[in-house]
Amino acid sequence: MERQKLEVADILRRYGATYRDEHETSLSAAQRRVMQAITACRTAALGGHVEACDSCEHQRMAYNSCRDRHCPKCQSLARAQWIEHRQAELLDTQYFHVVFTLPGEVAAIAYQNKTVVYNLLFAATAETLRTIAADPRHLGAEIGFFAVLHTWGQNLMHHPHLHCVVPGGGLSADGQRWTPCRPGFFLPVRVLSRFFRRRFLELLEQAFDGGELNFFSALQALRDRNDFRRYLDPLRDKEWVVYAKAPFAGPQQVLDYVGRYTHRVAISNNRLLNIEDGKVAFRWKDYRDNSAKKTMTLEADEFIRRFLLHVLPQGLQRIRYYGLMGNRHREEKLAKCRQLLDMAPTLPADSNVEAPSDYRDRYHALTGVSLHQCPICRRGRMLVVGQITRPSSPPLTLDTS
Repeated sequence: MERQKLEVADILRRYGATYRDEHETSLSAAQRRVMQAITACRTAALGGHVEACDSCEHQRMAYNSCRDRHCPKCQSLARAQWIEHRQAELLDTQYFHVVFTLPGEVAAIAYQNKTVVYNLLFAATAETLRTIAADPRHLGAEIGFFAVLHTWGQNLMHHPHLHCVVPGGGLSADGQRWTPCRPGFFLPVRVLSRFFRRRFLELLEQAFDGGELNFFSALQALRDRNDFRRYLDPLRDKEWVVYAKAPFAGPQQVLDYVGRYTHRVAISNNRLLNIEDGKVAFRWKDYRDNSAKKTMTLEADEFIRRFLLHVLPQGLQRIRYYGLMGNRHREEKLAKCRQLLDMAPTLPADSNVEAPSDYRDRYHALTGVSLHQCPICRRGRMLVVGQITRPSSPPLTLDTS
């Protein structure tokens, strides 16, 4: 018998109102918006349309999506569009996946200062990779990469880290040669880790001195500068986790693999196992136990709390581009890289060809999966035969950034 398909939305619909009542003073406006969006997603609350098969006359209701970036159901089209945009930027070289992680002591500060500390994480990571790569003792080249922010671990606890995807080489200082890294080796991890540790702590102290950090509850004592410095002192000698995974098998595998990272949310619906008696059970991997697959059961209140830990401040960009892939000079510099790698130039987009306006047509064009096909007869095409009007209610503010 097929297991019932459960969703984060089911948990929020069943237990969300109680959670909001009990945590009214601690919930941020962004967290309230996310709860509202996920609960309303693909329900009559957002309106929609009625579809009928032109072959077997099967009918179904198709409700609109919330499009919030934290919603487990709303990422497939955004992911497909992102992959399409990145296709032309692939270079014919090896690619590396490098991860930068904040230690738990800093993660605690980050949770109370998300915008400031997450921006520092991006800045320190980018400076680390670009500085070490430009050093003639290592690569001696200008590199390009993109970085994706994740704030969770498999158990849904707060665990801020950046996934960086980097081509294995870059432009020489004079911009006239492609400088490849050694096969299977990008940059020394220990050097990256220590530079990242030093630079991040420098930036964090600058933020403190600039009055950009706030401290509450258990961290309230850190408002004093001496206490703040004493809190950070042990971290100056601690090894910070930076690691590089094995290089990808080829450029195309980069997008297939990384597409799963770019638009991932804290927990996908397919990891949920059970919701009953006020508890939520879900699958997780315990990386400290050789990635053993385990089941975790939490009180619904705790599950919602952990899920909401990962709601990002509105407008904070979680995918950023640097170096050769920086927005300002991306087209020019990648064209130079393709020339030096003897790659065929990319074809310009045909301005006379309009992208499909219907999201189902766009999804089919990008993924090859048809949302028009009748799920019953598999022969007919689902056509819109009526509209479902959205009920009158205050507008839903969505965060699709």
